[in-house]
Amino acid sequence: MDITSATIDLSIIYPELALLVASFVIFVMPFFRGPTRFAPFIAFAGLLAAAIFAAGQWGSQQSGFFGMVSCDNFGVAFKHIFILTSAIALFMGYRYLVVKGINRPEYYGLLLIATVGMMVMANSTDLVVIFLGLEVMSVPLYIMAGMARRSLESNEAGIKYFIMGAFASAFLLMGIAFVFGAAGTTDLRRIVADFNFIMSNAQPFMLTGVGLLVVGFGFKIAAVPFHSWVPDVYQGAPTPVTAFFSVGPKAAGFAALLRVFAFGFADVTIMVTVFQMLAILTMTVGNIFALRQNNVKRLLAYSSIAHAGYVLVAVVAGGSEGLAAAVFYLVAYALFNLGGFAVVVLMETRSGCKSDFSELAGLARVHPYLSAILALFMFALAGFPPTVGFFGKFYIFAAAVKAGYIPLAVVGVMNSFLSVYYYLRVVKTSYFDETDKEFAPVKYTPAVVLVLTVTVIGTLGLGLFPQQLVEFSRAALFAFL
Repeated sequence: MDITSATIDLSIIYPELALLVASFVIFVMPFFRGPTRFAPFIAFAGLLAAAIFAAGQWGSQQSGFFGMVSCDNFGVAFKHIFILTSAIALFMGYRYLVVKGINRPEYYGLLLIATVGMMVMANSTDLVVIFLGLEVMSVPLYIMAGMARRSLESNEAGIKYFIMGAFASAFLLMGIAFVFGAAGTTDLRRIVADFNFIMSNAQPFMLTGVGLLVVGFGFKIAAVPFHSWVPDVYQGAPTPVTAFFSVGPKAAGFAALLRVFAFGFADVTIMVTVFQMLAILTMTVGNIFALRQNNVKRLLAYSSIAHAGYVLVAVVAGGSEGLAAAVFYLVAYALFNLGGFAVVVLMETRSGCKSDFSELAGLARVHPYLSAILALFMFALAGFPPTVGFFGKFYIFAAAVKAGYIPLAVVGVMNSFLSVYYYLRVVKTSYFDETDKEFAPVKYTPAVVLVLTVTVIGTLGLGLFPQQLVEFSRAALFAFL
């Protein structure tokens, strides 16, 4: 394409530009001796501007930058998921970082840069640009995992995440190279148009590339057997960072995975079997290993793996029902999982406290409302009605049954029943376990109260009235499909 004939429409990337400007301001403030205490407010202003720009893109269908950037409802829906996740991580993190002595403006700038990378991943139909977005997302996350420099656990988390992330990126890049060698392009739209010709001339190279892409994306969404980094990284990283890890990068990974496999390589029939195996392994291994955990963050890490398996069930179901169910569940999961982590953040801001189960004993006696909120999030994670977690799982398993994958849906339901044990164990510890030491009081801040309010209302409100989120999920796929 002649560069003079290409239209560069910056309006397509206004949300990303808003976040980049805000992050740039945050990063340069210390050099000009600016008041770094305003970094959280600048970050929130950037997120608010990005949300407004993204809302204005809803209903549009356009592409730019030589077709490498798409602007459709699918990408816009995920942009809002990323912005919501980042805003909650921003609010829940401020007091935690102050208490732990790691409140530096870099946290807020890195959070915005990572969000930009996620948006790029969700907003492209070109494999190279998706890889670029993944790296823009990953590098800030490596730094954020090791932000608590005086903590050996945080240092270990940062190093492990960096090493495993580098391996995942290598697999993904090698897969892209094989696909390019087979198809002569990395544009998914051209691959779809010429798919039969490509498969008839370079099938081994194409299938090898697709397999390597599965490995790369498997690391990012924490699917079994590519999950080994998750428990240690989640436990060692600062808790607000862990909360962000558990939702944002996972949603970005699924956004890219859906772009690539539900659109670009939808005709590779063997991928249905591969994703079925991944879904079964991911659900089962995540739930079984969660049963024996005595640390709440580590339990939520294995829970996160299991929930990736549930979303993979929706990927297997495919079609409008399956993909809409995946979007629905990712929105729901963002609300109740981040809410659960917000309670853990409150617990850890107490002097000398960690996220062990023993620290929950006596919570209901001193803070009955907080323990009730924690129980609500555990019920949502387990899939109890009337929370949005129940409707999310119901929507996924119903889509699988409609698509004819009844055994897969049965395995998913059995895993959901299995998870009830360890989620109720958290509730049981906070309500019924006694402790021989006095329960240190929790200090509420307006920011954390806002996070808990939003997540509680979302978890219950969308559970009682899920139709709005169902329509949003279906509209998100209109242009994509």
